Amino acid sequence: MVRLSFFFAWIFAGSALLCAAPKALEAYFIDVEGGQATLFVTPAGQSLLIDTGWGYNAYRDANRIVAAAKLAKIKKIDYVLITHYHSDHVGGVPQLISKMPIGTLIEHGPNREDTNASNHLVDEYKAATTSVPRITATPGERLPIKGVDLTVVSADGKLLPKALAGAGEPNKACDGVARKAEDPTENARSLGTVMTFGRFKLVDLGDLTWNKELELMCPENKIGHADVLVVSHHGLDQSNSPALVHGVQPRVAVMNNGSKKGGSPSAWDIIKSSPGLQDFWQLHFANAGGQEHNTTDPFIANVDETDTGFYLKLTAHEDGSFDVFNPRNKFSRSYPATQTQ
Repeated sequence: MVRLSFFFAWIFAGSALLCAAPKALEAYFIDVEGGQATLFVTPAGQSLLIDTGWGYNAYRDANRIVAAAKLAKIKKIDYVLITHYHSDHVGGVPQLISKMPIGTLIEHGPNREDTNASNHLVDEYKAATTSVPRITATPGERLPIKGVDLTVVSADGKLLPKALAGAGEPNKACDGVARKAEDPTENARSLGTVMTFGRFKLVDLGDLTWNKELELMCPENKIGHADVLVVSHHGLDQSNSPALVHGVQPRVAVMNNGSKKGGSPSAWDIIKSSPGLQDFWQLHFANAGGQEHNTTDPFIANVDETDTGFYLKLTAHEDGSFDVFNPRNKFSRSYPATQTQ
């Protein structure tokens, strides 16, 4: 009887340990054909969507976001972060909100691009979200997403006032990097964030432009190194300076490009040559790059111009290890925790 009781106690203890296994951070890089829509589900069960893709297109992008939410087993998006007011980032909000509840919007403040097209876009966005609570984010602020640490590093043209914890070293990647013509559009106002989960770190700066990258990263690197860089501006050469990409030294880069948008060869070269880069994942084969400026087939979610809509999924763990999965070909790669983060 004693042995039987011990056996059942051992089984119960083992089951408890399995149930108590640490939960992971999940991210779905949703194909919105050259825009951005990245869905995060934290270990605490909260959801964050960074941007919503395009509007119109027969609800294409809203439907893909809802499909990703279903895969993630969520019925509401707790926070929607809008990096800036361009149609490939905020255009999908009215259609999305008609299909799925949204808890809180996170914005950089008012639209700063005074054109008829931009004002019409923002009017539609505001009309669809009149009853949704808002947070106006400022650099240095920690956003209230449970389960991760999400810090604002750029917003409305302003930048992080001081280095993040563990960062602040002189950035040698700034040497010889010249400024470009100023970008007066909303791109330079992008709401950029750094997400940490234990020892795992991800950087997403929206469409932040080249000169703003230099201000953020030079002469000192205010962000530090990262495991994953969400490639800025869909891989266009108005962004992705060596000061940013080589300064951050990502282990993995993920590019939200389309077949006909993003993936500029010069930007691709900068990303590909970043010190310590292990793999470069793309949502699409970029027509502009040809075979010489695209990653290899296993790392591309959509390989032709057919509207297939495959996503990429990242699963990250508190020790800094993570996996990336491509559902098109069932290819996945694991990245172990590093000794130093």
